[in-house]
Amino acid sequence: MRRARPVLRAHPAGRAPRPAPRPAPHPVLGTRPVLRALHAEWTKLRTLPSSWLLLAATVALTFAVGTAAVSSVSTRECASAAACHEDTVKLALTGVWLGQATVLVLGALSMGAEYGTGTVRTTLTAIPRRATVLASKAAVLAAATGIAAGTAILASLATARWILPGRGFTPEAGYPLLSLTDTPTLRAALGSTLCLILIALLGLGLAALLRDSAAAITTGLGVLYVVPLMSDLLGSPTWKDRLERWAPIPAGLAIRATKDLARLPIGPWPGLGVLAAYALGVLLVGGAIFTRRDA
Repeated sequence: MRRARPVLRAHPAGRAPRPAPRPAPHPVLGTRPVLRALHAEWTKLRTLPSSWLLLAATVALTFAVGTAAVSSVSTRECASAAACHEDTVKLALTGVWLGQATVLVLGALSMGAEYGTGTVRTTLTAIPRRATVLASKAAVLAAATGIAAGTAILASLATARWILPGRGFTPEAGYPLLSLTDTPTLRAALGSTLCLILIALLGLGLAALLRDSAAAITTGLGVLYVVPLMSDLLGSPTWKDRLERWAPIPAGLAIRATKDLARLPIGPWPGLGVLAAYALGVLLVGGAIFTRRDA
């Protein structure tokens, strides 16, 4: 028996049916996976209340501690105003020491929170290239941290410029008004902003390496605060000098100094380079492990 052939229906005017139109690509994202990944990470960051709270805390703590520091000193405590030898720029940026904790937590949560909730699997399903995911997280995190850190540092310097003359630190006494037109002040401001960005990336790298927010935050806070405390507790001047020269935070925070640079264990830019080596090294190792193991 012969099989019946399917009946072909003729279309009007002998034309074949047109395929359904495809949706137009996003005007910004298009089909580029890197842009899609950046957009996704930015959406995650701005829709999480914890991100905004941590960024606001970074600004508030950095500004508050710096303002308290400049308000607590006076030339009346010295034999003369010139005898104080106060580094007023470093004093105004004292808050960086506390602001580093909040940016570290922000960096750790940007990766660790996804492991905690299991949404990392959804992320990797949408964007299978793990290197792209981690690079996008780092870029968005660095941009957000840089804006918050820059705002806090500019506010701290502006407030110190207003407060310090009333505490006796006047141009006549040898303490020029703080200004970004002064090269050392500009270097300290930009370097402190970079310092906070690198610490946020350190938190991201630890979270990628340890796959747990609590472990990454605990380890990071130990690096930030316990290691510098050890340098103060050590009785050996040699080991204290080594820790201040090669530990990430004492070395990185040297970028704030603008006076007596020859007496520092390490210079401002080399010190920031040490911090960058630690932060980017941990991020690269964490990224290598992240690309090779299961989510």
